[in-house]
Amino acid sequence: EPSVGLHPRDVHRMNELLQKLRDKGNTVIVVEHDPDVIKVADHIVDVGPGAGRAGGQIVYQGSYAGLLGADTLTGRHLQQRLPIKDTFRTATGSLPIRNANVNNLHNVSVDIPTGVLTVVTGVAGSGKSSLINEAFLQQHPDAIVIDQSPVGTSTRSNPATYTGIMDDLRKAFAKANKVNASLFSFNSSGACENCQGLGVIYTDLGFLNGVKTPCEVCGGKRFKDEVLAYTLEGYSISDVLAMTVQQALESLKLKEIKRKLQALSDVGVQYLSLGQPLSTLSGGECQRIKLASELHKKGSIYVMDEPTTGLHMSDITHLLEIMNRLVDAGNTVIVIEHNLDVIRNADWLIDMGPEGGSRGGRVLFEGTPKQLVGVAGSHTAGYL
Repeated sequence: EPSVGLHPRDVHRMNELLQKLRDKGNTVIVVEHDPDVIKVADHIVDVGPGAGRAGGQIVYQGSYAGLLGADTLTGRHLQQRLPIKDTFRTATGSLPIRNANVNNLHNVSVDIPTGVLTVVTGVAGSGKSSLINEAFLQQHPDAIVIDQSPVGTSTRSNPATYTGIMDDLRKAFAKANKVNASLFSFNSSGACENCQGLGVIYTDLGFLNGVKTPCEVCGGKRFKDEVLAYTLEGYSISDVLAMTVQQALESLKLKEIKRKLQALSDVGVQYLSLGQPLSTLSGGECQRIKLASELHKKGSIYVMDEPTTGLHMSDITHLLEIMNRLVDAGNTVIVIEHNLDVIRNADWLIDMGPEGGSRGGRVLFEGTPKQLVGVAGSHTAGYL
């Protein structure tokens, strides 16, 4: 994903570099979601058809022209372009940034509107992150930052524990079977004694890499046999953790658990299994799990730094729905972004530039996407 963090202007330059590498007789293999990079490829391999268990197959191989006609998720989305927004929400107030001089910012003062979706854009190095992640957060420390950093590096944390679904499951299993809730935790008394609830055995081979093998006592299920004998709606605790979010939504009836599962489904990670270790998730998946646990809140300020990183075009439509849902619930959403579909759908834009580094750090434009189109000297305006 070499286009990560690059403005469309810089993606164009990077494409030229990739082509020069190829023309010198090299083989260049790129993993990418950016339509502008896909467009210049000589050969495209499309993997799908979906994500997680619904993926893992080659759904198309060939030229860009052939992909446009292929009935794959990528092929269909390459044909679509989201229009520039027509109607814009009205701000309920403003959050000021005053006299910011962090990194390359030149004494920048700007007002960020509340109650709307604001997108901060500009070429790589123009000062977007300095303005929001440093100057804005210093002056407004109560803002909630949703980034792509890992949500848990432990193999014991998973989507069910992170979102609180596991606590509800333990209580429900305990109530249905009239036993102690701690039995249904693989970190507590119900854990398989051989693997301590990990489901795997790690063997240290000294100077070689360690080896991970499934536990032969519990077969990777993490719990003692007596715990697996207890059921809820016909499922053992291990059966539930092996379900995907989608399967659990269809199978489980508990109201509180359904609400949390629905939030995970709404952010587009319905293919993840509830017991999958968080350490195995991608940055985009981590970010969406964080979003799922925030969806019910009101009156908060959310800052997202390039949330489209690592996301397929089909996921970006989904991400925009989530952002709009947060704003409609009465929150303020500020996004640092290069993706044109996100820029087109902002209520308010702040364009930084004109270039990167010492030639950037100024506010070129503040206003709606419609107003930006005619602005001279803005690279974003040209690509929009």
